[in-house]
Amino acid sequence: MSTPNVLLICGSLNQTQQMHQIARHLREYDCYYTPFYADGLEDFAARQGWLNATVLGGRHQQDTQAYLAQHRLPLDVRGENRPYDLVLTCSDLIVPANILRKRLVLVQEGITVPEGLPYHLVRNMRFLPRYLANTAATGLSDAYDLFCVASEGYRQLFINKGIRPEKIAVTGIPNFDNFNMLLDREFPFRGYVLVATSPLRESAQPDDRNAFLKKCGEIAAGRPLFFKLHPLENDARARREILQTMPDALVLTSGNINPMIANAEVVITQQSSCTYVALALGKETHTQLDAEELRRLMPIQNDGDSARRIANLARRILHTPMPVIETYRQISRNRSRSPVWAKRAPKGRWEVPGV
Repeated sequence: MSTPNVLLICGSLNQTQQMHQIARHLREYDCYYTPFYADGLEDFAARQGWLNATVLGGRHQQDTQAYLAQHRLPLDVRGENRPYDLVLTCSDLIVPANILRKRLVLVQEGITVPEGLPYHLVRNMRFLPRYLANTAATGLSDAYDLFCVASEGYRQLFINKGIRPEKIAVTGIPNFDNFNMLLDREFPFRGYVLVATSPLRESAQPDDRNAFLKKCGEIAAGRPLFFKLHPLENDARARREILQTMPDALVLTSGNINPMIANAEVVITQQSSCTYVALALGKETHTQLDAEELRRLMPIQNDGDSARRIANLARRILHTPMPVIETYRQISRNRSRSPVWAKRAPKGRWEVPGV
């Protein structure tokens, strides 16, 4: 009997690291990795370089390819070179055609943006592509067999969006499940105000950067200001804007932001998953998001066990025969019961600990 093949679809560096952590618990299978990819018009646009501000190109693809090469992980670009028994991905905003009938596990990548007008348009007009609503539309494809999410708060959020409860497992998510370990990392500065910017303009969202910078200066009140730019930002423009207003600010374009947060006195964010880190570490946090809502959604802390939990649930799905998978996909669409690989807890919730 041949060894099952598992495809892990990467995207941003965060997504790639998550996939790698999960694969470490699936060593008995042949695991292959691919950068994020698409079909049709989106694929054509990505090849022309028009989507370099997304996971289909630019910095995201470069960082992913560098990470995969550094760790010598086996590649199968676009998953075209072998049949797959299981696919894992961190995004269903685009679901390539060649994985639609595969066993599919979706893993929450991090924070989801607020449900603005684009979300409601996408939610109610299914012919519109989900990516127009950014991560607010995460989970809406219904193309997966299991959706692994960060917390009970997120489970309820996704249920409120119309996602079927029997498809959701609260596992925690890699990279966001052990904030205490961040306290041990070193960063050579302390006592500053850290600003984590977001690539809102690059993703066609409104961003009054001048007003935001003014607010940052007011919060800092003379304390040192450090800016950590998002990898997808136009860093030349962002740096110019910052230094015109605050010539003494330190502007960083690379590096792990988590130890920067650990050493900061105050953290200011726009729409970033690192807001969870700041809140969890008890930092004075200013954000454009609803801080109380974020506390409700906070990823569960399980000492870094999320990858193992996700892998064990994925293993159950992999060893479920496809005819059974197809049967329960239809049953799930009828909202009548949960899949056979799910252990149900009281009130129909997944029992994840110990899987």
